[in-house]
Amino acid sequence: MNIPKDPYMLLSFVNTKLRDDFDSLGSFCDSYNLDKQEIEEKLQSVGYKYIPQENQFKA
Repeated sequence: MNIPKDPYMLLSFVNTKLRDDFDSLGSFCDSYNLDKQEIEEKLQSVGYKYIPQENQFKA
């Protein structure tokens, strides 16, 4: 799957998918065969961190 390259578009995409379709970042990444660490690093570069208890990225 092609995911947005822009970190802010990626943030919106991932948080929407987590809210609507997945119970964790791991299950999202497994489903789309994505590298979890790569996504976390890209979003951390713009100040966002994954909060497992809330199942979303937050600043």
